[in-house]
Amino acid sequence: MTRTDLARMIGEARRIVAFTGAGISTESGIPDFRSPGGVWSKMSPILFQDFVADRAKRREAWGRAFSGRAGWVGASPNEGHYALTRLLEAGKLSSVITQNVDNLHQDSGIPASRVIELHGNASYATCLDCGMRHELADLKARFVETDELPVCQACGGIVKTATISFGQQLKPEVLRKAELEALNSDLFLVLGSSLVVYPAAALPQIAKRNGAALAILNREPTDIDSMADLVLNDEIGPAMSEVAASL
Repeated sequence: MTRTDLARMIGEARRIVAFTGAGISTESGIPDFRSPGGVWSKMSPILFQDFVADRAKRREAWGRAFSGRAGWVGASPNEGHYALTRLLEAGKLSSVITQNVDNLHQDSGIPASRVIELHGNASYATCLDCGMRHELADLKARFVETDELPVCQACGGIVKTATISFGQQLKPEVLRKAELEALNSDLFLVLGSSLVVYPAAALPQIAKRNGAALAILNREPTDIDSMADLVLNDEIGPAMSEVAASL
């Protein structure tokens, strides 16, 4: 399959849902999780249960967040992100479902209401008790000044970056919204996901079984390539930029 084939599918679609994984953001310099040289090869993940129960683990987690060691925030959107923004502006794109936590879809101009973040967002924090949003810059300033762990300014509860950690359940309402988008799509477009992490990896299968066309653009093969109507092993940014420009 070629970029021309992908452009034809996108041109014919009326309600596209894009599903993005780490592969779209590695082109912005953000490391992925599992590959050699990825985040988890450099530091072990902190389990959600340990974060909640152990002040030392919370301090370690906040040290990582404030130092930017994981590299999840601070990058700029790339061609792939901006291509999806152009699809939205053209009336083709219904939503973006993302496994990423880097906020780059919003930074590229897609409204937050159109971005479904399965694994949360690393660019801010929330209280685990009351849900109040806290900005990282404010938390860091207080941490540097007092050396005290961040706590909620509203209720005193434990504050955590707004990501879904290992051992932490996906939010049911977020997953349900993603499933509804998959069911209502006529083209489900996978960009840069290896499709091995469930339940997220079930979403393209849900869309396909409900009648949507399935296109997978990824540098490497995936486990569900045999289900797809189009598989293109290519660089996401250049390919999507060319496709968006052809519409």
